[in-house]
Amino acid sequence: MLDLQTTIKSPVSLSGVGLHTGTSCTMTFKPAPDNHGIKFVRTDLGGKLEIPALAEYVVDISRGTTLGIGDAKVYTVEHVLAAVAGLQIDNIIIELDGIEPPIADGSSKPFVDKLLEAGIVKQKEPKDYLIIDETITFHNEDEQVDIVALPLDGFRMTVMVDYQNPALGSQHTGLFDLEKEFVSEFAPTRTFCFLSEVETLANQGLIKGGNIDNAVVIVDRKVTDTDLEELSTKLGLDTQITVGKNGFLNENNLRFKNEPVRHKLLDMIGDLALIGAPIKAQILAARPGHKANVEFAKKIRKLYLQKQLEKKYQHVKKEGIVFDSVAIQKILPHRYPFLLVDKIIHLELDKKVIGIKSVTTNEPFFPGHFPGRPIMPGVLIIEAMAQTGGILMLNSVENPEEKLVVFMGIDNAKFRKQVVPGDQLILEAELINQRSRFVIIKAVAKVGNNVVAEAELKAAIVDRVES
Repeated sequence: MLDLQTTIKSPVSLSGVGLHTGTSCTMTFKPAPDNHGIKFVRTDLGGKLEIPALAEYVVDISRGTTLGIGDAKVYTVEHVLAAVAGLQIDNIIIELDGIEPPIADGSSKPFVDKLLEAGIVKQKEPKDYLIIDETITFHNEDEQVDIVALPLDGFRMTVMVDYQNPALGSQHTGLFDLEKEFVSEFAPTRTFCFLSEVETLANQGLIKGGNIDNAVVIVDRKVTDTDLEELSTKLGLDTQITVGKNGFLNENNLRFKNEPVRHKLLDMIGDLALIGAPIKAQILAARPGHKANVEFAKKIRKLYLQKQLEKKYQHVKKEGIVFDSVAIQKILPHRYPFLLVDKIIHLELDKKVIGIKSVTTNEPFFPGHFPGRPIMPGVLIIEAMAQTGGILMLNSVENPEEKLVVFMGIDNAKFRKQVVPGDQLILEAELINQRSRFVIIKAVAKVGNNVVAEAELKAAIVDRVES
């Protein structure tokens, strides 16, 4: 059965103060059309600037996930995004009259409750799943973070944390059915932090909207009554702070025995919403945090964008081929006798591409270069490398089919072996630098394992002028 996109039935609002800024904000969820995605709108700034909930718009991950365009920002979006993604809502407008969503009780449940109150409705377009068909890994040695996405016809997530603290210990949790488990088992979990972190953040003028009711504070050092009084004053609390026997401030009872790690999973659901599409995969994460989550989301989003482009140009999927000759002619403006790439067999957007050119005796340049001893001209090998490199620009500009990649310079060109009829050129191009519409590409041409030519190519991306 085809899964259809969803939105909410009617607008719904809630108000409160932000965790870090302490500013008041009313947030309103509104229905959005098919293929709209998740977008935040700062209504207080005028003009209703939209900030898409996508990884490329993340501007800060120091104590949460912050999105922004220019001076317009929305702080601490992860709990809101977790509610939207956990309920599998594809299209929604989230209006705010302030800089930070309400922290509420520190979980996603208040947002989930409001969204369910609004009602979720199916739309006409099918969901655009990103199907993970190969293992994707992320590793941060310094912070000992590991995240892996494995192929799976569905969605599962397993998270482990180990903070070497007696009150927290080593914890793990797993989500195996988003529809059945998210609302009851993960949405209610509250944000948590260590007492030493709270003190540091308070000294930095942050967590102005934080209190004992919207966060679980784990005591990780010895404190005196004076320390607690000072902290209460910094946070602007009216109630007295105490250290509970369970290792939490004010004997704060956990909603689940492993609530902290469940909240880590909740945060990760919110951060992975920044991919811009629901995914089918099994996610395994050890010691994740917002920084790692966002880096992982960016990695998967790049894969998503690449697959979108592949589907756009390569209508018939072929084993071992990213783009065939028909697809290449939709991307590049070159035509016979100057189209010098037969197929693309490997593509990492904004990084590397590998193309193939089969050199036959029927090439139009062989009769004149040279009669009786056909040798492919070096300048055409460079042209073939440049055309292959042009594929790398697909994700760099809007409407790439309306652009041209033109030479500005060739450096360090070397021709090491002759290319003759019957050879198959393997054309490798790697993006070295890009500034606006100017790029530098390192290109290598091989026949088998032998390098036949190499060069550093400088090019500009310009508008294509139709004749």
